[in-house]
Amino acid sequence: MTLAPAVPGAAPVLDLGALVARVVPVLVFLVALTVVAEICDAAGLFDEAAHWAARLARGRVVVLWLLVVVLSTASTILLSLDTTAVLLTPVAIVVARQVGASAVPFAMTTLWLANTASLLLPVSNLTNLLARHTFSALGLEIRDYISQIWRPALVAVVMTVVVLWILHRKSVVGRFSSPPRAEPHDRPLMLMSAAVVLLMVGAFVLGIQPAYPAVGAAVVLLGLTWRRAPQLLGAVRPPWLTVIALCVLFLAVDAALRHGLEELLRTAVGTGAAPADLLRVSGIGAASANVIDNLPAYLALEPTVSDSPVRLAALLIGVNAGPIVTPWGSVATILWLRQCRRARLQVSVPRLALQGLLCAIVVVAAATVSATI
Repeated sequence: MTLAPAVPGAAPVLDLGALVARVVPVLVFLVALTVVAEICDAAGLFDEAAHWAARLARGRVVVLWLLVVVLSTASTILLSLDTTAVLLTPVAIVVARQVGASAVPFAMTTLWLANTASLLLPVSNLTNLLARHTFSALGLEIRDYISQIWRPALVAVVMTVVVLWILHRKSVVGRFSSPPRAEPHDRPLMLMSAAVVLLMVGAFVLGIQPAYPAVGAAVVLLGLTWRRAPQLLGAVRPPWLTVIALCVLFLAVDAALRHGLEELLRTAVGTGAAPADLLRVSGIGAASANVIDNLPAYLALEPTVSDSPVRLAALLIGVNAGPIVTPWGSVATILWLRQCRRARLQVSVPRLALQGLLCAIVVVAAATVSATI
């Protein structure tokens, strides 16, 4: 972002056009992906996917859970954390209920891995897309970014699975009978929804700006639903309040940066690239993300680390893997809670916070240390 010329003695004025260009695609992607997910849910696609996952597990709950781990990790890396929170969370909840297992460990798996597995590729997290511009300014290409981040990304996933196993191992053991196939509400619409989602996923993998295929998929699915089952459109509820709240946060962070926050943050974050210095960066990044959401937290802290690839990587570790303590720590967490409410799954906020804090400390610390190796 660039600052427009200011009157001497006055606070610098942000180029609002630059801010809009960075955050609007994020918000458009959020709304469009939510519409896609809710139409797929209404068409029965998640019920069908859960049935096939249960069949692959061959009656073992732990295999089913590991399948959710693999799918959540792959979905986050290749498609983005928001895609995992929106599309896989309903599948995880449904499949757990179909086999008679506790749904909470399965849902927590999609939540945590949606955040902690989101380091490896630019598309994995919207903060990575924002950071891509800064890496480019430092003369680094995508392969340089991956070379910098692959080890912390691997460590973050492994440590997340370890913590999940320690906390929930008693709930993911045992056997189950193959569940009956769930009947979709509208089978042709379900099949068309699956085809649209596959095309959208393919566009993500090709590196197209995520907002474009998400909007295209939402428009197509809205049209198909209107033609085949217009009564289902009443179940589609875009997250407008979340969008408004994020806009307010972006503007508040911008105003604070223009009135002295950046200098305060530079003092807090410090300098240097030793392990202790990087832990300071990632720790402040994680704490800030849990206070104000990871996207505005990244935008606020980016200027303090933009001169060093390893410090920028440490910040990404903090704002990507750390915001799993508060319900508003990341957009993915907000979307996850929304999907849990739609599925009538109650997860207490104190439990979410305490277990999330444990996971965040372990994962952020281990991933940050691995960045120095």
